[in-house]
Amino acid sequence: MILVFRFFIPHSAFRIPKSKSLFLILTLSLMWMGFLETNLYAMPPVQRMTLSNRLVLLASGEHSLPFVTLQLLVDSGSRRDPSGEEGLAYLTAKGLLHGTSKRTINQINEELDFLGASLNSSSGRDYAMLSLRVLKKDLEKGFDLFIEVLTQPVFPEEEIRREIEKTLAAIQSEEDLPEQVAEKAFLRALFLNSPYGHPVEGTKESVPKLKRDEVIRFYRSYYHPNNAILTIVGDITDDEIKSKLIPRLEKWSTGEIPKVPFVTTFEKEQKTVRIDRPITQANIILGNAGISRENPDFYALMVMNYILGGGGFASRLMEVIRNKRGLAYSVGSFFDPGKYPGSFQIILQTKNQSAREAISLSLQQMERIQKEFVLEKELEAAKKYLIGSFPMRLDTQGKLANFLSQVEYYGLGLDYPEKYPSLIRSVTREDILRVAKKYLHPDKYVLVIVANLKEAGLE
Repeated sequence: MILVFRFFIPHSAFRIPKSKSLFLILTLSLMWMGFLETNLYAMPPVQRMTLSNRLVLLASGEHSLPFVTLQLLVDSGSRRDPSGEEGLAYLTAKGLLHGTSKRTINQINEELDFLGASLNSSSGRDYAMLSLRVLKKDLEKGFDLFIEVLTQPVFPEEEIRREIEKTLAAIQSEEDLPEQVAEKAFLRALFLNSPYGHPVEGTKESVPKLKRDEVIRFYRSYYHPNNAILTIVGDITDDEIKSKLIPRLEKWSTGEIPKVPFVTTFEKEQKTVRIDRPITQANIILGNAGISRENPDFYALMVMNYILGGGGFASRLMEVIRNKRGLAYSVGSFFDPGKYPGSFQIILQTKNQSAREAISLSLQQMERIQKEFVLEKELEAAKKYLIGSFPMRLDTQGKLANFLSQVEYYGLGLDYPEKYPSLIRSVTREDILRVAKKYLHPDKYVLVIVANLKEAGLE
């Protein structure tokens, strides 16, 4: 999806998956053509409560399928990694499922197989997630396991070592992927000093230094109910939540969460990073500092970015660079906002020999959208897609749970689905011109090129 948001509804983060290219672009373009401005208010009612241990609980009954989905968001993402311990948040989240005081990792997996349930943990840059999907008839057993891995992990030494080795192998394999090399180099170059500047999984230098003691310390620092949001969606009633789940949840003890200031320094001058690789396609990322999710210009930037490079075949970058010049198989742009300011990126792949021209055309399109009003038809098409595609983010239990978690985390309010259409409709051509001038920097950008530099004429 050329406009996929890193946090799924508010997830309006406009995140473009890098390896999906044409298939996703074609799919989204076809979807676009069929989208109508559907009813955005058909979301099940949501109950919000704060438990005695300050855990925020969101619950929404959805009884079409005999499943229940639980998603716990813990404010413990990689931006919390101490300096020199990059990857610690990721390792801690993964370690939750490696054994408890009652069960080994094998016993946990056997129980999940027996129940036909899924239990997953992951970490991003802002938060970690623990999620469970289980049949309604097995809810109590599934919830027992969910609570157990959350509150009684033991992080076995041997399993932690295996996870470290697995992570290092993944990091090593990414060095053979030009798009990953480009992304990591771009973040290092853009974020001169920022908790967002390192990969979530850590680096080949930091990960080998991580130990079980650091994992336990991180877990004890951040995994508390007063630092979390639990969302429950599915075939469950309010009475069942209050009688069967809340008493167990309220036994989870609170803790003092470390207060670590978030400090970011962005590269503010033009900078080019060239990485030589024996490949036929140049992988290019061009961009600059972005915004946080709470930025009031978020919606104007969504619309602007859709027109510039986020709208698949409807975008200007695609039209000029791929359709007219035939220089790139795929090209797109996105803002990547988080709890704190992230990045803006244009990403494209092209033949080594056409790298210079593709970069020049990208900069021209950035300048163009800063200098002249977008066409009225471009504006209306962007709004129609952004409003019409919104319900697609809520059409499964998992998506709805993720959506509600994000709404709470970013403080958007449970009436967000009702407000969203008007927020998009209110964007004007003047707004787009203003935000393009303010947030795009075609004169002071960071450029990363992973290519055969000799063939590209960039040595």
